[in-house]
Amino acid sequence: MEQAVASEEMHYEGNCIRPPSEAYSILLQVTVGCSHNKCTFCGTYKDKRFKIKDDKIILGDILFAAKYMKRQERVFLMDGDALIIPQKRLMWILDRIKEHLPWVKRVGAYANSKGIRMKSLEELVQLRENGLGILYLGVETGDPDLLKEIRKGTSAENLIKMGRKVREAGIKLSVTVLLGIAGRERSLQHAKATGELLSAMDPNYVGALTVMLIPGTPLHDDFISGKFVLPDEKELLQELRDMIFHTDLTRGLFFSNHASNYLPIKARLPKGKQQSLDQIDSALRGEIDLRPEWMRAL
Repeated sequence: MEQAVASEEMHYEGNCIRPPSEAYSILLQVTVGCSHNKCTFCGTYKDKRFKIKDDKIILGDILFAAKYMKRQERVFLMDGDALIIPQKRLMWILDRIKEHLPWVKRVGAYANSKGIRMKSLEELVQLRENGLGILYLGVETGDPDLLKEIRKGTSAENLIKMGRKVREAGIKLSVTVLLGIAGRERSLQHAKATGELLSAMDPNYVGALTVMLIPGTPLHDDFISGKFVLPDEKELLQELRDMIFHTDLTRGLFFSNHASNYLPIKARLPKGKQQSLDQIDSALRGEIDLRPEWMRAL
C-alpha cells in the first residue's frame, strides 16, 4: 500500500459538498455518497451509491496534496459521513495525513448519529488524538414528528446524546439546522423544538441554512402537489428569531451566513443573543435589506 504514488490530480467522484468553514481546506474524498441517503429534502448524493474508497486512491490523493497543497492547514474528509469508516481504516487515513501532511492542524468530517453511535467514546478520543478536530452533524430539527417525516433516521433524544458524546471526546461539534423544513403551519413549533434541542446538546457551532427545494426529492414533490408550503421571507425570519430565542449555549457561535439565507447572522451566545434578536427585529421592520432571491443558493 505504501508504494502508491501521487495522483496526477485529486480523485473526486460526482458532486462534492463541504461546509462553508472548510472552503480553504484540502478536500479529501474518502467515501462516496451517504450511508443513509434517505432524507426527503436532500438530493446531494442521489446519483451515488455509498462506498468507502480504495486505500490506494486515498493515499494517492494525500501524496498529491503533499506535493501541491502545502499552504492549506486543514483537511476535510468527504463525502456525507466519513465517520462511518471502520476505526482501523479511519485511523490509518489520519496516520497518513500526519505522515505526509505534517503542517495540517485540523481534520474535519461530516457525521451522522449512526456513525457516532458506532464509535465508542474511547475510539472518538483516539480519533481526536490523531488529528480529528471537528465533526459536522446535520440536526435539521428538534421536532420529533418532523424528524420522522423527513426520514432523518434518528430521534431528537439520540441526536442530543450523540452530540454530547462528541463533545465529551473533546472534538469540536458543528451542527446544522434547517429553516423552513417544517413548512408554514408548523414553523414556530419547529423553531422552539430545535432551540431546545440545541440547548440540550450545547454544540460549539450552529449553522442555520434555509431549505432549498431540489427537483427529484420527495420534499420538492410535496411542494409541487401543494402538500408542503414554504414560509415566506418574513416567516423565515420569525422562525430564525424564535429558534435563537429558545437556544441557550454555554459558549457557542450561531451562524445564519450561508448563501441560502435571507439575513446573515453571527452571534456568540449567550453574550450576543439579544443583539441578534434586535437585528432580526430590524429586518422584520424593513430597516435591513435582505439577500435578494437571485443571490441565494446551496
